[in-house]
Amino acid sequence: MTASDAIIALDAMGGDNAPGAIVEGAVMAARELGVRVALVGRTDDIERELARPAPSFESLRTSGLISVIDAPEVIEMDEPPAQAARHKRQSSIAVGLRMVKQGEADAFVSAGNTGAVMAAAIMYVGRVRGIERPSLVGLLPFGGNVTAFLDVGANADARPEYLLQWAQMASVYMEHVWKIQRPRVGLLNIGEEASKGSTLVQEAYELLERSGLNFTGNVEGRDVPLGGADIIVTDGFTGNVVVKTMEGTAELIMGELRSAITSRPWYAAAGLALRPAFAGVRKKFDYREHGAGPLLGVNGLVFIGHGRSDARAVFSALRMAREAAQSGMLAAIREAAPAPAVAGGSGVDEVIAEHGP
Repeated sequence: MTASDAIIALDAMGGDNAPGAIVEGAVMAARELGVRVALVGRTDDIERELARPAPSFESLRTSGLISVIDAPEVIEMDEPPAQAARHKRQSSIAVGLRMVKQGEADAFVSAGNTGAVMAAAIMYVGRVRGIERPSLVGLLPFGGNVTAFLDVGANADARPEYLLQWAQMASVYMEHVWKIQRPRVGLLNIGEEASKGSTLVQEAYELLERSGLNFTGNVEGRDVPLGGADIIVTDGFTGNVVVKTMEGTAELIMGELRSAITSRPWYAAAGLALRPAFAGVRKKFDYREHGAGPLLGVNGLVFIGHGRSDARAVFSALRMAREAAQSGMLAAIREAAPAPAVAGGSGVDEVIAEHGP
């Protein structure tokens, strides 16, 4: 299978708006971008949704752009992640990841249960040799560019060597997919000085400084939105809090702007004239433009989207997954990964410890 023929396995049952928005996004990507999508999930549910965007669906099936793979089980958003990943072997998540493992798909995309996707990815796809813990990347559209921010929730606890490995993998990702040469790496901290922060951060600073990466030093929280680094690394607990705080702040600001504009007739008139400008700003900060972030460190291309992903977000996620498949990113990460110091387990038990039984 060549890169140009890349097939993306899509979890049709994952997310708050599944399967409707997921199928709609797949059809959009197939029609507009020519992405080859294998919809994985309950066949009857998928076929019911596929009948709605007709009349051109049959041509997508005939051309091989859309296919349906039956997976009768569903991992719900509120299920214990690792337990569900282990026991629901015919779920859309498990079946889609096995397709990647067996070479039947080049990447897997899901907006479903994040912990379950991570646990199942380790279980069915495995880790890249030498990578101790996979990391989930959030894409922050600040400063006119995109910043890879990691970890955003896959690892609540971290070690200094984890942060180094995440920075190394993110550097490969930004070089291959985003075409940024020598991406700048920053370390999230409470001050710019190397002596600031927790023991974890101080030890990670020393590792990053000696790594050969384009490490530019510490990044304070106030500097995260200013685009001062192409990659920012932190532990998953801190990263998740930062990203969700930013999401909430952005929603608050947009809501306050809407309220202010509609509070007076003359404000509304001015707002109407400025609508294109507001729309441009909204698009710049819209998570749907990137759709999903990669789970770096597993031995396959896995992308996890927002649980509330709509059709536009799914469309973007499929585009990102195909670009990653065509970029040679995974092979480069395998080559760049450090030699393992000691033999380790699969990592599933660590996921259970953090995400529940």
